[in-house]
Amino acid sequence: MAHIPDGVLSMPVLVAGSAVSLGLLAVSLRRLDDARIPQAAVLSAAFFVSSLITVPVGPSSVHLLLNGLMGLLLGWLAVPALLVALILQAAFFGYGGITALGVNLMNMALPALLCAALLRPLLMKDLSARRAWWTGAAAGGLGVAATGALVAGALALGGEAFRPAANIIALTFAPLAVAEALITGVVVAFLFRVEPELLVLAESVDD
Repeated sequence: MAHIPDGVLSMPVLVAGSAVSLGLLAVSLRRLDDARIPQAAVLSAAFFVSSLITVPVGPSSVHLLLNGLMGLLLGWLAVPALLVALILQAAFFGYGGITALGVNLMNMALPALLCAALLRPLLMKDLSARRAWWTGAAAGGLGVAATGALVAGALALGGEAFRPAANIIALTFAPLAVAEALITGVVVAFLFRVEPELLVLAESVDD
């Protein structure tokens, strides 16, 4: 799972993750565009709901993350959108811990911003439906793969006892990355056909 509970991570990891997340949140709030809050709310709700549908994979389970899609469509606005959903998940369903919230946000937000930086420029060019699909697929796969690497890394830094779990979790993210690439590709291609303005509204993380 992408949600790390309380009592697992070491204090240096918790502090570092919280510091990174606070920095990302500060930058994102300075760039906040009130007109795009409804779009962020819809994607935050989609992220929240998707996490309730889990699929067992070996000793663990996975669910859609959608952080690649959020980064692609929202840019920096993905950070507060993810934060709101993570707080609600922790409060109502016990997904992840409160003390680990900073690390969990970092694990989701950094890949979202990476997708925005690398793939948003492709949406600014003349798109075809096929290119839109491949761009979305790349965002979906990259978002999950990067989150899986960060989650596994955070667990591995938690101590020797957590390294086997880190390896297992890293493996469970592989099939999820493929599934999310396919789904995100379909979503982006659909938006290209019916509402292409949504694909060019978000600012790049470099702006």
